[in-house]
Amino acid sequence: MEIVHVYSKLRSEFGRQCLFSDRPAELLLDLPPDPSLTLSFIQKNHRDQAVQACWETSEHQVMEHCIRQNNAVDIYQECFEDEEEVEEIQEPPSAKTVNVFRDPNEIKRTVTSLSWQPDGGRKLAVAYSSLEFQKSSKDMSLDSYIWDIENPNRPEMMLKPASPLVCLDYNPKDSHTLVGGSYNGQIVFWDIRKGNQPVEFSSLEHSHRDPVYKIIWLQSKTGTDAFSASTDGQVLWWDVRKLAEPTERLVLDPSREGNLDQALGAISLEFEPTMPTKFMVGTEQGLVISCNRKAKTPAEKIVCTYDSHHGPIYALQRNPFFPKNFLTVGDWTARIWSEDIKESSIMWTKYQMSYLTDACWSPVRPSVFFTVKMDGVLDVWDILFKQSDPTLSLKVCDKSLYSLSVQDNGCLVACGSQLGEATLLEICSGLSTLQKNEKSLLAAMFERESKREKILEARQREVRLKERSRSEQSREEEVGREEGEEDPKHLIARAESDFYSLVEAEVKRREKKDEVMKEKDICEEKDVKDEEQRGTSE
Repeated sequence: MEIVHVYSKLRSEFGRQCLFSDRPAELLLDLPPDPSLTLSFIQKNHRDQAVQACWETSEHQVMEHCIRQNNAVDIYQECFEDEEEVEEIQEPPSAKTVNVFRDPNEIKRTVTSLSWQPDGGRKLAVAYSSLEFQKSSKDMSLDSYIWDIENPNRPEMMLKPASPLVCLDYNPKDSHTLVGGSYNGQIVFWDIRKGNQPVEFSSLEHSHRDPVYKIIWLQSKTGTDAFSASTDGQVLWWDVRKLAEPTERLVLDPSREGNLDQALGAISLEFEPTMPTKFMVGTEQGLVISCNRKAKTPAEKIVCTYDSHHGPIYALQRNPFFPKNFLTVGDWTARIWSEDIKESSIMWTKYQMSYLTDACWSPVRPSVFFTVKMDGVLDVWDILFKQSDPTLSLKVCDKSLYSLSVQDNGCLVACGSQLGEATLLEICSGLSTLQKNEKSLLAAMFERESKREKILEARQREVRLKERSRSEQSREEEVGREEGEEDPKHLIARAESDFYSLVEAEVKRREKKDEVMKEKDICEEKDVKDEEQRGTSE
């Protein structure tokens, strides 16, 4: 007969915190020995068996005093309450290469865009295209790929567009859907559960006229809205469920007339979900255009511009912790701006020896951002540590780097090269872990630099006003002289009046001088007479 003791517990009590109490031992079950069972006991004979290259093992039971010792430990006890926190020793900044994902095709293409899968970032979508003018060949592949970051040998999935993809973006609300912008201006939508062929794509007559350099998902209830930018000077809004034509259109004409011939070509886009009505566009001409989507008229949608760089703005991103400050990259510098100051950036890097091609902020450290250059170098900047030079510079490859993307946890960075290599690097914990008081220190730095730029801006405005008033005054004098030269009678009359006024002033001066001399002579004669009288009296 098998004796079983059942412990019963309600389902709602599973997972609750353990509540221990100090009480004496309690007897739950007592099993006395049964002599009748000794008759059925069978002695087992010893048996030896030869083994080779085997660990010697033994069987034993846990002793009772060990169990009692474990039960006596307070698992909620805090042993180091009174000890001060010891600061960890900061390791030097470093990064190491984890994997390299190479273009599987014979004719290598540039990695033009990188996008991490939103759920955990275990996959990386890579867009491949040749951006050199008239350099693409007929044998060049059109495919882009999704890679598993643990398997660099072969891509996990192939994406087959009708034209090479210049940009590609995972849907932050659905890790199975992606949207891409093509070299021929089309917008393409994939649902990877339905295969590698596009589910929807825009018609050529309603698409961009130039390559789509940037496309971003919008924050919406449906999770199906996106907007794109191209060098044709347009920003188009799309609903991926019906890509027949865009839902909205904006022409990037700085004069606010909506003239497409005067529009500035767009290279980069920025959208912050916490600011759903605002977005920013980086142009080929070095201007950043700040826009408001909910404005009533197209002219009011362009709010202001920032004169940023000497050439195209390849990267534009708001700081995820301080959205009023944004980062731009173009020509040979990276610049940090404040929305309130349009004349100049508040911080900037030195001019580098090589052209900068892309940049992005760290998603976990507000003071850290990354840049890549055409000499194949990845720079990591920590502006709280130093502003003049990067904290870490790493030579990733011998060819130019064109694209950059950081995983959501800030530990992994992917860099895309001209030869079709997507290099995955792991950043050290010092550059991927939020530091003590980092947010407050950076906020104080941004505030200080903003105030400094405002003071300089006010001083420059004052100098310009003085110069303007001085130039207007000199212009009036010139106009007066020109008018006087045209009227000789006026000049003669003014000369005569000036002459007579000078003569009168001179006559008055001389008369006054004569009066003074006469008074002096009278005083001297009086003094002489007084002295003579004193002499006669003596």
